[in-house]
Amino acid sequence: MINILAKIFIKDQDEKQTRQDYGMLCGIVGILLNALLFAGKFLAGTISHSIAITADAFNNLSDAGSSFVTLIGFKLAGAKPDPDHPFGHGRIEYISGLVVSGAILIMAFELVRDSIDKIRHPQETTCSLIIIVILVVSILVKFYMSFYNRAVGKKIASAAMMATATDSLSDACATTAVLIATLVAKFTGLQIDGYCGVLVGLFIFYAGINAAKETLDPLLGQPPEQEFVDEIERLVLSNEPICGMHDLIVHDYGPGRVMVSLHAEVPADGDLLEMHDVIDNTEAQMHRELGCDVVIHMDPVVTNDPEVDALKAQEREILAEIDDSLSLHDFRVVTGPTHTNVIFDVVLPFRYKMEDAELIALLRKKTREKLGENYFLIVKIDKAYS
Repeated sequence: MINILAKIFIKDQDEKQTRQDYGMLCGIVGILLNALLFAGKFLAGTISHSIAITADAFNNLSDAGSSFVTLIGFKLAGAKPDPDHPFGHGRIEYISGLVVSGAILIMAFELVRDSIDKIRHPQETTCSLIIIVILVVSILVKFYMSFYNRAVGKKIASAAMMATATDSLSDACATTAVLIATLVAKFTGLQIDGYCGVLVGLFIFYAGINAAKETLDPLLGQPPEQEFVDEIERLVLSNEPICGMHDLIVHDYGPGRVMVSLHAEVPADGDLLEMHDVIDNTEAQMHRELGCDVVIHMDPVVTNDPEVDALKAQEREILAEIDDSLSLHDFRVVTGPTHTNVIFDVVLPFRYKMEDAELIALLRKKTREKLGENYFLIVKIDKAYS
């Protein structure tokens, strides 16, 4: 159905507009389907006196509200940059996904609370063919909603859509549990309605936590995908005479609104204007092929000095002895009449346990042992942001 509606209502246009249209279309379909499911389940819950079915109905009503939030989120996220928000409004989509997650958690709490009350004060439930049909149809519809939300979410790289897909899947499982409780009560007389309600509530709560994490991570600032980092490195190093890159930072202001900064190493003896032209062309290529805005800082490095190369290789060997996850960049050597300064930056993973001062002291000790007392180490610690 979504594919048919997309062919009718979504026209070929720029990527950002197409993305917004997909998000709004899925939001509208979600509102309509969840409203119909609420009406059907509420009727079934009223007829059967089942707290689990009634709670599941209001869960669908909250889903309709969540779909409305997603719809508004995509609309606002597509707004153009303005003086107060020069990087655009793309993160509103993440906020809308967080609101959806909050609605999931609230509904889970309400369901568990009402189910515990039903356990304490059990009430006989009834079952009929119409109730079974409503629940089965609801399960099938929710599985379909999970399928198309996940497919579209992957297609347009939307955290909000993925959160909605997770919510739909949890709803399908919840309604399955409700159906089982209804059938057990009919054929065995066991009233497990409340217990199933608690299990459903806990399952929905777990799904809400996962959905919240998926939308909170990009808001707080998560590292870029490794595939994106590898593609950046491939493009940068394909432009000669760039011979290295480091200090890569990716700023995510919402889907399609990514800013990248990095340092590119170029030969120190190269022509300054030629090097600057290479950097400009690299920035333009990355914008064209990766769709991101890029700022590249040019770092001159010595590339044709055997002594410098030997010292760099020695320091890399020392780092590998300490931990093979460590790397260096911005390597320079300043030779004086009494001593030689060896200067570089060390990139430290965030989970690295050794303190910065302890690592620097260890590096200096090992350098003196291997190179001699006349070599002074000047080290700056960097964090790996990618």
